[in-house]
Amino acid sequence: MTSQEAAAVPPSGGSSSPGDDATITRQQWKVSVLGAMASYLDAGSIVALGAALTMFQTAFDLGNGAVGVLTAIGPNAIGCAIGAFAGGRLGDKLGRKRIYKWDLLVYAVGILLIAFAANPAMLFVGTFIVGVAVGADVPTSLALVGELSPAKQRGKLIGLTQVAWSLGPVVVLLLALILSPLGLLGTRIVFLSLFVAAVVTWALRQGIAESATWKTAAATGATARATVAELFRGPNLRAMVWTCTIYTFWGLAAGTNGIFTPYMIETLGAGSQAASVALSCAGFVICIIAVVFVFMRLSDASHEARRMMWGIGSLMQVAAFGIYLVLPFTIPVVIANVILFAVGGTLAGEPTYKLVSQELFPTTLRTTAQGVTFGVARVLLGVWSFFVPLLASASIGPVAALLTTFLVISGVVGYFWMPNTAGKSLERIEQERAAVG
Repeated sequence: MTSQEAAAVPPSGGSSSPGDDATITRQQWKVSVLGAMASYLDAGSIVALGAALTMFQTAFDLGNGAVGVLTAIGPNAIGCAIGAFAGGRLGDKLGRKRIYKWDLLVYAVGILLIAFAANPAMLFVGTFIVGVAVGADVPTSLALVGELSPAKQRGKLIGLTQVAWSLGPVVVLLLALILSPLGLLGTRIVFLSLFVAAVVTWALRQGIAESATWKTAAATGATARATVAELFRGPNLRAMVWTCTIYTFWGLAAGTNGIFTPYMIETLGAGSQAASVALSCAGFVICIIAVVFVFMRLSDASHEARRMMWGIGSLMQVAAFGIYLVLPFTIPVVIANVILFAVGGTLAGEPTYKLVSQELFPTTLRTTAQGVTFGVARVLLGVWSFFVPLLASASIGPVAALLTTFLVISGVVGYFWMPNTAGKSLERIEQERAAVG
């Protein structure tokens, strides 16, 4: 029996994993909330850095190239990728809990370095550490949520992580707006708020049990036998190509939008720092509304419902950046971009990537696969981020044209090749894919 086949055997006895039951227990909600904090801290740190870029640039006399490097090595890109590669693999080998339980302390150390940065070295090192920590946390946290979710409620609980992903920036941006009169001191306080959130979440996570699904696979020896090579053949390879393509090209647009919107609005003279922060905050609030009232309600309904959401969302996102090609870069046009991308990204973006990534890969390779696709996307975003300040310093046109192209690729691939996994248990999906393989 191969490791994939062993992982496909349904758990039994006390280690039973959720099946088709549509009821979410209090414990499942609790674990999902604590898992969702990985997304809160990930997005919160990305946006905090984005909101602080101009202040750090002034305080430490950083050129456009240095700003690009700073964003490239942090939670938005390469640092996160390194953490995802390592944390994802260790999550499959050692268990979700070991990574999930301790990496937030590393995150807290990195945040403190940024908050108390007295020179560029502290700022750059802290940013890199934060990136590595969130990169390790996200795949393991998502796997834990996905593996405890009832089959017909998986989208709802994974959607909760996306609510947290949007809530983090809302809190950070509101704090940044309120504290903006304090200048750099206000920025430091914003980062300290993330430190407090990380430490509190770490403390609450201590009582969380290991994934029953992973424990069952480990008991059969399947986790020890599984190799990374298995990801690059058969159904796993097709799943890797699909998830990596949609997330990488969508992520290039989303990452640029998240960290550089305030920077570009100020640099290109479309509005003040307060206006840029307020617009970004509004976008994340819209994301929360769209996740709760659309994605969490429809993502488990049927395969057709998922494809419909993806198609509509893709068109909205393409329009969001396409308008920059025909209209001037002004606040009203930025508002239209924020609304279209916020709703479109919810329907055809990261929430679907997170959800389907839990469904497409066997238990023995679930966090490894997510670490690879998440990591590849963040590496490419890091390379891209290095050039964005240089491209955007003169005009929004070149950036908008490239982002529109990226979103077309993600939309087309996601719609026409979306796998049919909605509402199925993880065990059933593994059995079906093992048979096909």
